[in-house]
Amino acid sequence: MNNVDLRDTASLSQAVNEFHGSFERVEREVGKTIVGMREVVRGTLAAICARGHVLLEGAPGLGKTSLVKAISTALGLTFKRVQFTPDLMPSDITGTQVLTEEPGEGRRFVFKEGPIFANIVLADEINRATPKTQSALLEAMEERQVTVLNQTYTLPRPFFVLATQNPIELEGTYPLPEAQLDRFLVKILVPPPTSGEMKEILSRTTGTVSNPVEAVFSPEEAPTQIAKMQSLVRHVVVSDPIQEVIVRLIAALTPSTPFATPNAKRYIRFGPGPRGAQSLVLSAKVAALLDKRINVAFEDVQKAIASTLRHRLILNFQAEADGITPDDLIEEVRSAR
Repeated sequence: MNNVDLRDTASLSQAVNEFHGSFERVEREVGKTIVGMREVVRGTLAAICARGHVLLEGAPGLGKTSLVKAISTALGLTFKRVQFTPDLMPSDITGTQVLTEEPGEGRRFVFKEGPIFANIVLADEINRATPKTQSALLEAMEERQVTVLNQTYTLPRPFFVLATQNPIELEGTYPLPEAQLDRFLVKILVPPPTSGEMKEILSRTTGTVSNPVEAVFSPEEAPTQIAKMQSLVRHVVVSDPIQEVIVRLIAALTPSTPFATPNAKRYIRFGPGPRGAQSLVLSAKVAALLDKRINVAFEDVQKAIASTLRHRLILNFQAEADGITPDDLIEEVRSAR
């Protein structure tokens, strides 16, 4: 997949089929642990294929942590979890220099890696940490590296931050800064289970039978295979008319543009920027591949717009007073075509 020749139909078709097959195998393995939540699982895996980070929002006990663990196991990637609390310090995430003494070498500072040195890092309840600690993730999420005492350390490849936050617990939480929200490719809302799914959850979790998740890729081949899938996503074609549609959608949600809708001008303080448009394009490309196409259609854009833009709309007080959510404004634009 790394050297896909778009002029070679057979080679391209094979690459798309391999992508689709690998994606479905990972989905099936995750499904051994996670009941329902098909769109959540698919959206999270799609973001990984697009080389992006994921913010999962939902009530406690819905399986967000279990989902991240299952995905890391199915992909064959290393996994570490950071429980964000108000007293968590940046060095607890990135690592720090530790003074050590070894025979014959005397005392010297040695860098001790923090939990961020993993392929998949679960930032659990990320909005419970202070802004200072949250900012420790900014460089890692954007540049896949961390800097400690003027020394830069490269993070493992691939590297993803999968963060969770609880929309209910308001006391003792700190809203994520806009700059950090913008670094998440998607924000996915985790819904409560249906009655049928609840019965299946009880059956799986309160009995004696277990069905553990197995790795689709071995730890040795996982980085290469994921890199191939990410490379194929970049080969998906976005025509000029589709690009124009995406540009107009972004403009419709940006109050300072002449294309902004009346409700956008009324309720939005700041609209999505270039990262929002990039995230929408990449997510739409993955949607096209999952439909076994090498070109983006308008339907792919419609599928991706909510998860890629909902966390990038900064609403004003009038929106809060009127009970308007980012999803309401996105749906208005999506259905206006």
